[in-house]
Amino acid sequence: MKKTLFFLSFVALNTGLFAQAFLRPHEWKKYKREIYFTTGSANFLGDLGGRNRKGTDYSPADLNISQSRTAFGLGARYKFDKFFCVSAKLDYLLVKGNDNLTTDIYRNNRNLNFKSNIYEFSARIEGGIQRIKRGGGHYGVQKNYARYKNIAHNLMGFVGFGVFYFDPYGLTPQGNWVRLKPLHTEGEGLPGGPKVYKNYSFCIPMGGYYKLILKKIYAIGVEVCYRKTFTDYIDDVGTSYYDPVVLGQYYGPLAVQMADPNKGAIYGATKPDASGNPAQRGDKQKDTYVSIEVTFGYIFKQQRKSARLRSKF
Repeated sequence: MKKTLFFLSFVALNTGLFAQAFLRPHEWKKYKREIYFTTGSANFLGDLGGRNRKGTDYSPADLNISQSRTAFGLGARYKFDKFFCVSAKLDYLLVKGNDNLTTDIYRNNRNLNFKSNIYEFSARIEGGIQRIKRGGGHYGVQKNYARYKNIAHNLMGFVGFGVFYFDPYGLTPQGNWVRLKPLHTEGEGLPGGPKVYKNYSFCIPMGGYYKLILKKIYAIGVEVCYRKTFTDYIDDVGTSYYDPVVLGQYYGPLAVQMADPNKGAIYGATKPDASGNPAQRGDKQKDTYVSIEVTFGYIFKQQRKSARLRSKF
């Protein structure tokens, strides 16, 4: 019994000393200002492409990994509290989708494709935990001081608001990429068609990241970010097929070709029904896109305040 009490007392004492050494109340203030760079891949969740299954709106389960493309970012972060930061970030992402890469019969027959460069600026608030390890000089802690004194772990979640620019291109059967918006593939702006969409929209970025800080100035980690947008035209697909005769009269045969390159595997799939209602080309859900990136950061050292000289007189 005495041995047990001694052991528990020893563990409690050392636990308290470690906690005191590793969790200094104001240590987080040394990590206030940071610039960071991110690089990785981006993917698209919208009307086009997807896996070999029925499409699932907004679900990462529908991501076609083969269509993942480049993502880069540059940002700045300010830590204003032990648990919270604010961050501003400029991103470049390339997203793609191709119906021909899925065996889902309806999307494969539709046979549409696109790619688009996305330029995004966002601001976000981040919250989570920061674990700072520092050694001490008691009960063997000094032995681990050199190993742990300059290491910090961050696990953060975030949500924000952003604006982005996009410009969808489509691949012709001849292998040429052409801008899709000028072709008005769904009759945008024509009689009975939808409004002409804009090349910019807003988004809500949300996600999280893990970051390891070394020597108080170098940071490396991984970030996952999902964007909910307020446009359905990142892929140039939003509503219904437009009358090809009228579309051809206004914008020519290329517009007709890019609007409906279907394979003919499903009879009448792109034609109006018996009541004259246009066939569905896309759904009403807004597009989304995601990125997963490795992050590299530099933290500016906190300037020490100069000590005031007190007069002896």
